[in-house]
Amino acid sequence: MFATGGGTVRVCDLDATQFEQAAAFIEEQLQAVLEQVGSSTPATVEFTDSMAEAVGDAWLVVESLPERLDIKIPVFGHLDRLAPDDAILATNSSSHPSSRIDEVGAPERVVNMHFFMPLTSTACELMSCGKTDPAVIDRLMEALPQFGLTPFRVHGESMGFIQNRIWAAIKREALMVLDEGVASPADIDRLYTMVLGARRGPFRAMDNVGLDIEENYAAHRDGIPEGPRALLRRYIADGRLGVKSGRGFYDYETPGSAS
Repeated sequence: MFATGGGTVRVCDLDATQFEQAAAFIEEQLQAVLEQVGSSTPATVEFTDSMAEAVGDAWLVVESLPERLDIKIPVFGHLDRLAPDDAILATNSSSHPSSRIDEVGAPERVVNMHFFMPLTSTACELMSCGKTDPAVIDRLMEALPQFGLTPFRVHGESMGFIQNRIWAAIKREALMVLDEGVASPADIDRLYTMVLGARRGPFRAMDNVGLDIEENYAAHRDGIPEGPRALLRRYIADGRLGVKSGRGFYDYETPGSAS
């Protein structure tokens, strides 16, 4: 999305194979996205394994590392030292509020900035770390539409932001329906997509994210019914983590089958 606004976008990763995948994705998708947002000035996209080179003159830095604070926090310490003093430091984390990023000398420039896929979902949620300068969010609310994004301001720190909390409630109820023996994952997904016109149902979506990640979300929220959590734990104990393990609610070693 940022590559639709001209200028320079830098992708930084220590793994060069990520550059190959990112470059292929950009080449495949960018023209359609430019047409979608009505832009004719694509950015120059550069790839580097040097964090200092990537952020040296950036106005916005977005971190998209795995959902592990032991990785994110030290990286933000480096970003704090390497990025310009007036650069906004954002985390794309959906399960860790940016208030947990505590190795930044100026927390007023730190913000949660959560994007969605596919690219036609142009929403972007912005959430304060509790110390974020309101001017930072104001600036993003004004700037992001220039890149085809639609920003939404979250008015209080909330694990899961807005959309993911509502989606989490849908998934919990779907798990309860399964746990009570009311319907199978395949039938629940099929009915959900037929009625709402969604791309996929809750069980297929949970398999794609990973059932261990779903359990982590549940572990951080009070008042969650025990049935859905116990069901997830049974699947995890059986090694059924979803797509990444080859089995979850669906069996990906036998395409199309569901548990």
